[in-house]
Amino acid sequence: MGEGLQEIKISEIAGVTFGQAQDYTAMTGVSVALFSGENTGGIDVSGGGPASREAHLLSPYTDTKSLNALVFAGGSAYGLGAADGVMKYLEERNRGFAVPGGVVPLVVQSDIFDLTLGDGRVRPDAKMAYGACLAAEAGREPVSGSVGAGTGAAVGKLYGMGQSQKAGIAFHAAQLGELQVGVMVVVNAFGDVFDWESGKQIRGLLDSKRQNLLSTEAELYKQMIALQTGTNTTLAAIFTNAQFNEGEMNKIAAMARSGLARAISPVNTMADGDTIYAFSLGEVKADLNIVGLLAARVLSEGIKKAVTQEDFSEEAYRNLVLAH
Repeated sequence: MGEGLQEIKISEIAGVTFGQAQDYTAMTGVSVALFSGENTGGIDVSGGGPASREAHLLSPYTDTKSLNALVFAGGSAYGLGAADGVMKYLEERNRGFAVPGGVVPLVVQSDIFDLTLGDGRVRPDAKMAYGACLAAEAGREPVSGSVGAGTGAAVGKLYGMGQSQKAGIAFHAAQLGELQVGVMVVVNAFGDVFDWESGKQIRGLLDSKRQNLLSTEAELYKQMIALQTGTNTTLAAIFTNAQFNEGEMNKIAAMARSGLARAISPVNTMADGDTIYAFSLGEVKADLNIVGLLAARVLSEGIKKAVTQEDFSEEAYRNLVLAH
């Protein structure tokens, strides 16, 4: 990776495990990050239409509490009920914020809009999310591609799903000395995706024959189209073994936003619900600026992976979108 950076598996970052479940008939799914120890978190919301649950827990103005889980899912706001399955799983294992008579699991969630791909009447639910938690118990390296919350993800949707391309979820991590920074990212963007190093467009809006890439930005300038709000989102979560407080993690989440700008254009529009979480899981001493810079880098690379490691063929995706 250069500059002393070494690519690692995200499973090497202690304190978090990942599980996923999906429905390929409905083309939707859920991805869960389960925290095993103390953590602090932050959040940056830069899109206009986020679908989220309990996100305010990551505000620096609330009481300091370690979270128990993060959920990314499809189903738009309908899919927010998936967190109930995660809470059930955690309560059964007595994991949560201690209260008289038991615990209250602290679970935050954000969803993508995938209702126009597959069967929009089927959304991730508590049962699916519970299954994702069971999958996380194995502690295996999570799979990138058209799985979990990335099952129904797509990009380049200016002219509708018929000219879009398939995207998905990705996991990526890097190490610099003792410092580790990783990302889980679901790419369901309105805009196009670019190789952040070369600047070349690699995924996004296609022409009407689905043969050549178009520039969403150029088409917007040409057509002056009003965007349909709330139907796109890029969701990301940064995980680091560096030690920071809530305010600092909110700043790191904000710094990671530049990773979106390097890899997606247009981005942060009112048609997107772009949200970045950031979690401190360890005790490594590191400079906030370096961690924020590295967070942006792993996010950009994660976005690239999310559109190049998905396993849907062009023919299968074309048939899927034309069926609608």
